[in-house]
Amino acid sequence: MGGGGQQTESRRGGSAVYTWEEVQKHCHRSDQWLVIDRKVYNITQWAKRHPGGIRVISHFAGEDATEAFVAFHLDPNFVRKFLKPLLIGELAPTEPSQDHGKNAALVQDFQALRDRVEKEGLLRARPLFFSLYLGHILLLEALALGLLWVWGTSWSLTLLCSLMLATSQAQAGWLQHDYGHLSVCKKSVWNHKLHKFVIGHLKGASANWWNHRHFQHHAKPNIFRKDPDINSLHVFVLGDKQPVEYGIKKLKYMPYHHQHQYFFLIGPPLIVPVFFNIQIFRTMFSQRDWVDLAWAMSFYLRFFCCYYPFFGFFGSVALISFVRFLESHWFVWVTQMSHLPMEMDHERQQDWLTMQLSATCNIEQSTFNDWFSGHLNFQIEHHLFPTMPRHNYHLVAPLVRALCEKHGVPYQVKTLQKGMTDVVRSLKKSGDLWLDAYLHK
Repeated sequence: MGGGGQQTESRRGGSAVYTWEEVQKHCHRSDQWLVIDRKVYNITQWAKRHPGGIRVISHFAGEDATEAFVAFHLDPNFVRKFLKPLLIGELAPTEPSQDHGKNAALVQDFQALRDRVEKEGLLRARPLFFSLYLGHILLLEALALGLLWVWGTSWSLTLLCSLMLATSQAQAGWLQHDYGHLSVCKKSVWNHKLHKFVIGHLKGASANWWNHRHFQHHAKPNIFRKDPDINSLHVFVLGDKQPVEYGIKKLKYMPYHHQHQYFFLIGPPLIVPVFFNIQIFRTMFSQRDWVDLAWAMSFYLRFFCCYYPFFGFFGSVALISFVRFLESHWFVWVTQMSHLPMEMDHERQQDWLTMQLSATCNIEQSTFNDWFSGHLNFQIEHHLFPTMPRHNYHLVAPLVRALCEKHGVPYQVKTLQKGMTDVVRSLKKSGDLWLDAYLHK
């Protein structure tokens, strides 16, 4: 059917019926359909106006997006109002509710688990938890500045100040993550406002840049061309398949068989202070995102007003660069240990639970691990329920584990040390696969 015919059906209230085979043909940039609760929608034009960005919704073109739709929206019933003009029909009665041969029993069991989670109030946040969390970040900022006011700028005190600021920045990174996922406030608008304050004024970054990047990661974790977190720009080869593909094609942008070694030089030290900062400011200027730019500039203005009297201009630049350097190590190890050693592949159209579990693992719970990782040691639960407040992850974890055991889905939990060492092991394994393919295939 042509695009004009699809729009005609939309104006008639979506009376047409389609097969999965027909839906799956519309998965191109200029022609995109998707299915939510058996309803078929033409999102070709509307995708450009999607608040979460065009890419995240386009990743589900030609597929069933029901589970992702429910997972990402605080109030799916409210959002459905915006879908009505896009409705072009529904699946034929003879068609199954799941596409690509997904396990219907698993999908239904996960939906039952989500219904239980909602009924037990596990998607509701405790305001006191997040207020105290913000308080400890601001306290660290104040103490770092107070050190210099009271005792001066000796090398030892400057180092201690840097460590406190890096801790504050890392913890603010976990807090902005909470607001970005709409998991703190009941209304989305307040989550968005506070997100801009935390990521902008407390960290000097961009909320819109983070949203459009991070939600792609959640929608299709560890899927090449869809998850920006594994777009290594030819610096690394990841997983089991990409190294072999590069090796067969004789691609050698870097000495990949040594990537587990040069990772320590260009991975943790440079991701935040160099790669992310360049991306953030380039995105804000190219998108003319002046609101986010103003928030980011307010961070740097506050920082230089506080530390210029002690270190001068170049000294303050050196201080913030060193803080970013320390924060970057913290960020990279926490985020990569839950994903990098896991499966990486091209699109496989899996159900929500199987897709998330194949790409994520947990780190053991402890008071330190919870604080150190911003509760992202419960990466599995976070990916399954991205709008769930973090203080409830440990409550839903046993239920998720039981469901995984029932359906034979691997549920991995590692120690903090093993999680970090597995990052290096996975890089070495991928590098060895590349070298073998490069030399012998």
